This record gives sequence, structure tokens and C-alpha cells, in this order.
Amino acid sequence: MRLLDGAHLPYQVHFYNAPDGALSGVEVAQQLSQDPDHVFKTLVTIGASGKHYVFMIPVAEELSLKKAASAAGEKSIVMLKSKDLLPLTGYVHGGCSPIGMKKSFPTFVDETAQLFDTILFSGGKIGTQVEMSPEALAEIVSYRMADLVM
Repeated sequence: MRLLDGAHLPYQVHFYNAPDGALSGVEVAQQLSQDPDHVFKTLVTIGASGKHYVFMIPVAEELSLKKAASAAGEKSIVMLKSKDLLPLTGYVHGGCSPIGMKKSFPTFVDETAQLFDTILFSGGKIGTQVEMSPEALAEIVSYRMADLVM
């Protein structure tokens, strides 16, 4: 959120209760009284080339690895192991945000994001969601829209 404030981008913060750690994305949407199509999860992957990629998809959906690979121009893509997430991105499972990772990675957002004025996604720690327009997100994270879900 410091990066968003520094960039003078409009956003809202939503907090939810997660006493036992990470909740599923659908549970987060329920706690925030949001449509699960409006709440996006951030997934980190590795391509056959060894490069890392970030994908944002609605929380109730599953990433199509075939579509993800096609969008990234890779032969294949696999999900990053949970144990590798913190050292690579600086975030833990359930609190991974596309904003403020240790390094910038090619990022892709499911095309359904353009159906909404704003989308919600992790604010960088469990219990925090950021809501902002896809256009404002594009000002701080360079991403491409693609069909990414099964």
C-alpha cells in the first residue's frame, strides 16, 4: 500500500479475519461480502524456460496451465512450490500481492477483470485486500490481459 500511496493511485483497503492463517479465496470473498468473480488471487509459476510468471485470476476459478503457457509464450508452465514463494516474492501463501514483489515478473490478468470497475486482490499480507480499478493497477504493475481460466 506504501507503493500505491507513493504513486498517488486510488484504492480502498478491506480487512478480513483469518485467525488460523490463510483462507481460500472464496472464503475471503464471503467474509468481504463480495462476488468471487470480483476477487482475484495471485499465482506464481515457472515456465519451461525457468522464467517466473504471475497470473491473477478470479478466486473461484482454476488457472489453465495450457492457457497460461500460451499467454507467456512458454512450452509449459507449472505452479511454484509454496516453500519457494517467500524467498522469491517476499510474500507468503495467502498473502501474495502482484504489487511489491522482490522482483518484477511478467504478469497476466484474466480478461474477466475488465468486466468490473474495480477488482480486489491481496494487499500483501493475510487479512488484507486492496480494491482498485484494473486501469490503476496497470499504472503500477505492467500486465497483459488474457483468457487464463479453465
